[in-house]
Amino acid sequence: MNIVILTGAGISAESGLGTFRDKDGLWTRYRIEDVATPDAYARNPALVHEFYNLRRHGLRAAVPNAAHFALADLERRHSGGFLLVTQNVDDLHQRAGSQNVLAMHGQLQNALCAGCGHVWPAPDLMFPEDRCACCDAPLCRPDLVWFGEDVRFLDQIIAATEKADLFALIGTSGNVHPAAGLMELARECGAATVEINLEPSAVASAADRVILGRATEMVPRWVADILSGQSGGSHRMAGPSE
Repeated sequence: MNIVILTGAGISAESGLGTFRDKDGLWTRYRIEDVATPDAYARNPALVHEFYNLRRHGLRAAVPNAAHFALADLERRHSGGFLLVTQNVDDLHQRAGSQNVLAMHGQLQNALCAGCGHVWPAPDLMFPEDRCACCDAPLCRPDLVWFGEDVRFLDQIIAATEKADLFALIGTSGNVHPAAGLMELARECGAATVEINLEPSAVASAADRVILGRATEMVPRWVADILSGQSGGSHRMAGPSE
């Protein structure tokens, strides 16, 4: 059985990392146009670096939670194909032990030279005057995909989704494309589809099974079901008691 899992900010929220689109999300306090586009960086790199320095500080204080560890355990114990696709820019999946991870929006803990493409571990603080150690250009930025830029690994992600026997969406709103279209694609290609969220996503109708509840509770339970051969289920809305 080939398993593909897509995770979003909701899986890391219980590790203390802020989500984006809920009522207290990051975009209620910062304008996308000011901190998360190439134009914003060209216009005010100091503000952009300040924003991501704060996010990097928060990430380094965070630790993986039970949901991250459960997915790492599933990968380790599953005998078939396994791919974990994340929209998150944190490294909590990797720290929990996940190996086959594709971070489609980049990784906050890394720095990127916009000139030569060199990538290296980001320092605690980055500034506009920082220079690339490879080409010496003052073009250092977070190694992230900003709005208006192409997501990473898309061809590889689509190919894996088309071959999936089981596709799970965990902790994501289903509002950001192209990731939002993956569960529907998986279902069209014959995969069983599962969603685990606090509330139904915008693409919940493409799920055969929707499990509602905290990721730290529901993901370990769902993983245990898969590992015990109980991953089937009909289309229904399931609450925390399931």
